[in-house]
Amino acid sequence: MARLDGDPGGWRRVRYALGFRLPAENRDWVRHDLTDAGWRGRMVLRHLAIMVPVCVGLGSLPAQWWIRVMVGMLALVASTFTVVISADELRRSRLRQHGLDQ
Repeated sequence: MARLDGDPGGWRRVRYALGFRLPAENRDWVRHDLTDAGWRGRMVLRHLAIMVPVCVGLGSLPAQWWIRVMVGMLALVASTFTVVISADELRRSRLRQHGLDQ
């Protein structure tokens, strides 16, 4: 897949996934990311990239093994469900954050 103009590097992508605003030079990439076909899938993948390490961390807390697994799974399923059902609102907020109209 060809890189788009304004495609952020690795560090900026991590910051973007965490919810930070990208500089104006990445505005075209942000518009593409949030409006092109497949934006919901990319949003869920970004969420999973953040939440899987968090859930692994929750799974390493001291408790019986099944409690650790269930706590991690509960956090992952609940947060992913929340992202899926509120994807339109999250996208609108992200577009506003970057000064873009829908």
